[in-house]
This record gives sequence, structure tokens and C-alpha cells, in this order.
Amino acid sequence: MEDMAALAGLFGIAFAAATLLPAQSEATLVALQLAGYPAPLLVAVASLGNTLGAVVNWALGRGAERFSGRRWFPVSPASLQRASAWYRKWGRWSLLLSWAPIGGDALTVAAGVLREPFWSFLVLVAIAKTGRYLVLAAATAGLIG
Repeated sequence: MEDMAALAGLFGIAFAAATLLPAQSEATLVALQLAGYPAPLLVAVASLGNTLGAVVNWALGRGAERFSGRRWFPVSPASLQRASAWYRKWGRWSLLLSWAPIGGDALTVAAGVLREPFWSFLVLVAIAKTGRYLVLAAATAGLIG
């Protein structure tokens, strides 16, 4: 039961980290890995949570006209404008930077605003988010191995 709670916590923190809530999923993944949880399971759980959080951003972007003035909207108008310009310049491939702590969330919202098809969005974001957690888990394994 404790294992399930730890994994659910990792999922929730990873999900929140990709949306409007500030969270540190990387620190949680490292802590659980150092506590002996298997790295492949941690990477899968964190990647799923973080990718689904980015899907929420994409959906918010689809409705940006309705939501962008709200206080809880995850991206400031200036940040969204910069991310949209970046997205227009580099296209869907910019989503490979969605893992970045600064600007990554704005890119996922911009993808929704600019009507990126869901399936290409999902594939590219999943690759980016999973790649980040794989690198982090490998680095952590190097510390304990």
C-alpha cells in the first residue's frame, strides 16, 4: 500500500508540474529512486503524469480565447506570445523542448492555441517528457551504482 501511495504521489506531482501548479517532479523521482524503487517504473509513472498534465495545457490552449484572462491560467500573455512565436517559427518540433522548466509549459499551451493536432502533440510531448526522466534516472543510477 505504501508503494502505491508513493507512485500515486509521483504521478500527481508530475501531473501538477506540467500544469499551472508549481511542483518538482524531478526531486520526487530522484528521492524514490534513491529509496530503492525501480527506475523503469518511476520513469513510466512520472512520464505518464507529466504528459497528461501537458495535455491539460493543450486543452487550455484550445480554449485560450475563453480562459487567457483568468488568474489561474498557467501562462502569462507575454509568455504565451513568445511561445507562440517560437512555435510558429519551429513548428511542432518545438514540442521536443516541452520538458524545459522555463518555457516548456508555454509551448504546450501554444500548441493548443495554434491547433496542433492532438496525436502529433501527444507523441512529441511524450518523447520529450520521457527523455528527460530517462536522463534523470540514469544520472541518479550513476550516483548509487
